[in-house]
This record gives sequence, C-alpha cells and structure tokens, in this order.
Amino acid sequence: MSKLSKNMTAALAKVDQTKQYGLSEACGLLKEITFTKFDASVELIANLGVDPRKANQMIRGVVTLPHGTGKVTRVLVLCTPDKEAEAKEAGADYVGLDEYIEKIKGGWTDVDVIICTPSVMAKVGIIGRILGPRGLMPNPKTGTVTMAVGSAVKEVKAGKIDFKVDKSGIIHTAIGKASFTPEQIYDNAKVVMSAILKLKPQTLKGTYLKSAAICTTMSPGIKLDVKAFSAE
Repeated sequence: MSKLSKNMTAALAKVDQTKQYGLSEACGLLKEITFTKFDASVELIANLGVDPRKANQMIRGVVTLPHGTGKVTRVLVLCTPDKEAEAKEAGADYVGLDEYIEKIKGGWTDVDVIICTPSVMAKVGIIGRILGPRGLMPNPKTGTVTMAVGSAVKEVKAGKIDFKVDKSGIIHTAIGKASFTPEQIYDNAKVVMSAILKLKPQTLKGTYLKSAAICTTMSPGIKLDVKAFSAE
C-alpha cells in the first residue's frame, strides 16, 4: 500500500467522512483541501437510482455555468461555406468541413466541443466511431447540431456544458476550477444539481438522488447532504 503524502494526509484530516456537508460549507472546505500546484478542476459527482439501460431513465442535460468552466474551450465548427463567417465571428477556434473530417480520420481530436449544422451530419456520422468514445459527437439534444452556429459557439465559450449518466447510474462532471471563489463554485454546483433534479423520471420508483459529492483533482471527496437538495 502506497504511503499518503503530507498534503493528502492533511486534507483527509479536514474532511469528516461520516458527515454529509451542506453545499455552501463543502465549497468553502474544498478550498482548504486542495494542494495541487496547478489549477485543479472542481468535479461534481451524483449517484442516481436510475437504470440507464431504460430509455426513459437515461439522464442527460445541458446547463450554462454562471461563472463558466474556468478553462479555454476549443471549438470546432463543421459546416458549409455559407456558415463559416458566422462561426468565426462568434469565436470558433476551427471552422471548415472536409479538411477537418480528414484530420479527424487521421487521429486529430484536439478540441473540446464540435458543433455542426444538420446538413453535414451525414459526413460527420462517418467519423462517429472516433468522436463518440471521446464525447465529441455533435447531438441535437445538447445544442451542438444547429443552424444557429454563432449562438451555439458563444454559449459554449460562455460556460455551457452537458452531462450524462453513465452505465452505473453516475453523473461525473467538471463544474469549474479550484481558483474560483467558494461562492462561484457554489453557484455553478447549484445550477448543475438543480438541473439533475429536474430530470427525475416520472415513472421512477425509489430514491432518485442516492448520494452526491464534490472534490477537486487529487483531493478527497466531500459528501453532500442530498436531503437538502431534494427538499428544494
């Protein structure tokens, strides 16, 4: 068994593993237990009592974080020439079609979000096996397949994220950076948790939000008081 570092030992000493913390308190504590030299990501984890194999229990949503993600989001827009100017003016990092499809076929995926117009989905579908596993496949449900490419680019750059439950019933998503203030982390986490709760399937029997936690990269997890969320 590997020995814990001094920083991790100190962090663990500050977190009561038997306690469920209120969100505001947890966000403040998060700042005290983060010791990385880089600006760590803040991550929110929600364990849901759903069966993702059932179509009506596949939880997926989109939110715009009030304080953004804290990172530069690289956006590729795949579109026809008539939409290129709109995409570039909105701040897209890469704009084009055939040349980028060929680059992706060759292994290039150095982007965070891909947006495309409906008319090019047939071509994008060809590289779906590459994009899908990386979470880059455009999807109308997340607003990344649209004619309004300019608006879509601006929303992503402003902090729009999508989240999806995995096959184990867990949502794990980044909601900001450790350099954010506790208040900023709280605001972002609150928006995501509220969105998750609103997606509760009407036909679900039993507990929907089973547990939740917040942490930063390489920090201990802080358990959240799920009853407080459910009561809101």
